[in-house]
Amino acid sequence: MSKRFISINGNDFTAMVLAGADNLRRNVDKVNGLNVFPVPDGDTGTNMNLTLTAGCEELKKKPSSHIGKAADALSKGLLMGARGNSGVILSQLFRGFAKHVHDLEHVNVQQFAAALQQGVETAYKAVVKPVEGTILTVSKEAAKHAVLYRRGGDILDLMQEVLSKAKEALARTPEQLAVLKQVGVVDAGGQGLVCVYEGFVTSLSGGLIQVEDDYATMDTRLGAGSLVPGMNLAKEVHAHLPAQAHLATEDIEFGYCTEFMLTITPGKVKGMTFHEGTFRDQLSKLGDSLLVVADDELVKVHIHAEYPGEVMNQAMNYGALSRIKIENMRDQHSHILEDLADGYEAPPSVTAETRGPAAPSKTYGFVAVALGDGITDILSSVGVDVVLSGGQTMNPSTEDIVNAVNSIDAETIYVLPNNSNIILAAQQAVELVDNKTLVVIPSKSIPQGLAAILAFQEKADAHTNTEAMNDSLKRVKSGQVTYAVRDTNMDGIEIKEGHFIGIQDGRIVSSQPSLMDACKKLLEEMIEEGSEIVTILTGEDAQEEETEELEAFIQTMYPDMEVELHPGGQPLYAYLFSVE
Repeated sequence: MSKRFISINGNDFTAMVLAGADNLRRNVDKVNGLNVFPVPDGDTGTNMNLTLTAGCEELKKKPSSHIGKAADALSKGLLMGARGNSGVILSQLFRGFAKHVHDLEHVNVQQFAAALQQGVETAYKAVVKPVEGTILTVSKEAAKHAVLYRRGGDILDLMQEVLSKAKEALARTPEQLAVLKQVGVVDAGGQGLVCVYEGFVTSLSGGLIQVEDDYATMDTRLGAGSLVPGMNLAKEVHAHLPAQAHLATEDIEFGYCTEFMLTITPGKVKGMTFHEGTFRDQLSKLGDSLLVVADDELVKVHIHAEYPGEVMNQAMNYGALSRIKIENMRDQHSHILEDLADGYEAPPSVTAETRGPAAPSKTYGFVAVALGDGITDILSSVGVDVVLSGGQTMNPSTEDIVNAVNSIDAETIYVLPNNSNIILAAQQAVELVDNKTLVVIPSKSIPQGLAAILAFQEKADAHTNTEAMNDSLKRVKSGQVTYAVRDTNMDGIEIKEGHFIGIQDGRIVSSQPSLMDACKKLLEEMIEEGSEIVTILTGEDAQEEETEELEAFIQTMYPDMEVELHPGGQPLYAYLFSVE
């Protein structure tokens, strides 16, 4: 007979999570196989598995019978380990759950249900344009039923109902998302969540699940997120000069780097209630390089302001200030110019003692995600400081992105995800970076990322550069060719296993038995009147004679087009194309 769970504590919750992680790990291939595109890059299961593994590792480090503390540890691990859209959403589901149970030692049925609901609300807020028929829908329908559950019973009874409703919602996802119905599958992320909930039920019902010490038995190289240092070859001759050498002190508009922590005191000023968005808008009028990260009653603020007192006066309407740090950036800049004029670089110990923390060595830095030695070399040559190894099947985690950003000594750092499945993890990293501004340019492909970096102008301000880089994404067409791993029908195109498929900006436009035929059909779709340049990035399996055939095809069919050819070295995709 199974144990009755009128309430659960931190130990019970930990056992549920570990069982959920183990069940997800066992079903990784099943979840990966549901990815919509019939190409060999299904990674939803891998991303969710690696994300949940990171949460489990944090739970192991900080075991607690207090469910609030256990949930906080899980949330922290998930936040830093989140990979891909599905992993980020999973982390947000448990982040909301953790906020609801934060102060509770144990929870009953109603409290557990309410925590699931807050998790759903948190996840929906994290996604700019929520799409129904996904893991969001499955979590929402399950939590909605949990909140309405009125039969009594214990948490096992509740979770069995939650699991049942999650499965029903999952079965309906093809009716909500046309692309799922077209291919004949349910949503991969929703299936992953069902696997986690199945583990919860198994744990509560006393089922035997062998939970291994190493939950991620998948190839951990998929999540290694290795750093590849880049070198800006075009600026190498000026490498000895800091960026401040190209800026006049009097051109610094906001002279004081201001940082502090705000502890919110509700009702401190009558009629004023703290709202993160409103507070950010208020401060944005007082300076630039603004960072506001709110976590319950604590708010971290960083801003470059001309009048720090005005910033702090505004903040003090909501509570008390601590850890205040104000640095005169004009003084710092003057000292740098003096050292350059004297031909003398002060020793670090002297600088630290007499001037405080050093200013960033340059104004801008860049992090990009790419897979393939050739693509990495190209990105490095155009100014990217750090290239994270990753792509379709190797999504870097939020922590990988944060570490890459923190390794760059720059004031404003642009992140180029170069993959739609990495954008959410990059945006989540914005909240976790201190003392610098992180801007995510939502590039969905390598060609878009290259277009964005080439649109950057070193002498322009951050706002102008951000607009220019975002606008550049709209001007480039991206294409890729790979092979199909299953029969299906998408976008009105009959696809056969083993055929080569051409994909333009996420849409399949051709399926051919021959690689060359697929490439030519794709190029015909991409090139239109007014197109000027075709760039070809060859994959690791591309053959020289086939590449030459492609060049000849373009020159014959489109004699006015300029062709640029580069070895990309990317796996899975024989060719990547861009047309501008």
